[in-house]
Amino acid sequence: RSEMDVDHGFYRQVDVQDHAHYIVAFFVLVIGTVGVTGNALVMYAFFCNKKLRTPPNFFIMNLAVSDFLMAITQSPIFFVNSLYKGWIFGETGCKIYAFCGALFGITSMINLLAISVDRYIVITKPLQAIQWTSKRRTCFIIGLVWLYSLAWSLAPLLGWSSYIPEGLMTSCTWDYVTSTPANKSYTLMLCCFVFFIPLGIISYCYLCMFLAIRHASRDVERLGSQVRKSALIQQQSIKTEWKLAKIAFVVIIVFVLSWSPYACVTLIAWAGYGNILNPYSKAVPAVIAKASAIYNPFIYAIIHSKYRWVQRSD
Repeated sequence: RSEMDVDHGFYRQVDVQDHAHYIVAFFVLVIGTVGVTGNALVMYAFFCNKKLRTPPNFFIMNLAVSDFLMAITQSPIFFVNSLYKGWIFGETGCKIYAFCGALFGITSMINLLAISVDRYIVITKPLQAIQWTSKRRTCFIIGLVWLYSLAWSLAPLLGWSSYIPEGLMTSCTWDYVTSTPANKSYTLMLCCFVFFIPLGIISYCYLCMFLAIRHASRDVERLGSQVRKSALIQQQSIKTEWKLAKIAFVVIIVFVLSWSPYACVTLIAWAGYGNILNPYSKAVPAVIAKASAIYNPFIYAIIHSKYRWVQRSD
């Protein structure tokens, strides 16, 4: 144990080879650089181009903000700790770091839920969507997303679970390892209300959207030529909205794939099998989860060239 470990008792080092820390440091540096740059470019494009300031794109902008903040608060600290092969920023630093990671990660997930519900209303209930889709209402929903995320992130600071070093002891998260009633209940509730239930609602929204699109196409085929023209216009409008929904769907799939290994690890520990988890099996999912902040700008860039989604105006 190092002198720092002895003084604080909060820290403990794990017995892994040095190159493991340096490999993690390399990936974290790449994730941080790409995440900060890519999401900054999305935010810059939003502020510079008035055509982008439509209610659906407000959600995209909010996602870029949370991903940008995730990358800029997590990666530099994770990187420095990996070089030092241990947590060096103290107990308070650990709590602040883990709080930021939780806040921005949960905000991204709940924001994706909001995007799915927004697309669901526009595609399956177009008349209600006229009243629903306004900049003011969208901003209100984004505010609720942040408040919901803030409540879950503050809980470990207020005594429901706690924030501790994890994996290779170079990053921090909530305590899903120590088997206490508070830790176990928080882990279960967090996984349910931040991951699995939102995922279920998102899946339901996309299933309904897919069925609505298919139903609309069949209706057009059955209609006579006079009515068909107006129906085709309506169908084209729905298809435009569906293109935006498909972009969101790709974003959601990538996000879920990024966070699923982490969710599995926490649930394994929650179920009482934490002893089978070694430092690597905790550290790797944490790095993959933090990488969720880098994919969205690439997805927007690739699909933008195909659909020109950003040129749409309400």
